[in-house]
Amino acid sequence: MEKEENLEKKSKEINPNETKESKQTSEDKEIKEISLEDKIAELENKLTRTFAEMENQRRRFEKEKEDAYEYGGFNFARGALNLIDNLERSKQVLENDEKLKNSEALKKTLEHLEIIKKDLISIFEKNNIKSIECLGKKLDPNFHQAMMEIIDDAKEPGTIVQEIQKGFMIKDRLLRPSLVGVSKKNVQEDQKTQENKEK
Repeated sequence: MEKEENLEKKSKEINPNETKESKQTSEDKEIKEISLEDKIAELENKLTRTFAEMENQRRRFEKEKEDAYEYGGFNFARGALNLIDNLERSKQVLENDEKLKNSEALKKTLEHLEIIKKDLISIFEKNNIKSIECLGKKLDPNFHQAMMEIIDDAKEPGTIVQEIQKGFMIKDRLLRPSLVGVSKKNVQEDQKTQENKEK
């Protein structure tokens, strides 16, 4: 009897341990299951973010490629504008030279300079580089740079009355702003009219 009782006690001692172990393993399995689900959700989230980053990078690359194709010659075009400026300056110097005035050589030289200028402008236009027309228009800082003010009561203040250097656009981008002179009212006359109104 004593042996049987001892066996029962031992079995009872073992059984509670087994139930504790079985409870712990079931809890461990739940923790592992939860952590596996969390890991899957985390991996899905990372995968989604990675695809989004790849798509953004692809779009940036496409835009850069498009810009390189559309505006790749931007710096070259800006440098080439100096040719037109130098041709214009040369023409003015020759026209103002007293020794050459009214000579046949001057006429031929000016004709050739004009042909070269027209060819350059034609090449620019074929490559979507166009001059900015500005005389008589309102000053727009996006396209014009005011270099001086000219008193002109006939025009509204801020109107472009002189073009110092021609500006150019390449497609929808500014290549070089127009350097201009803008009109302003005579300050003394404005003061006199204000004094007359006050009287």
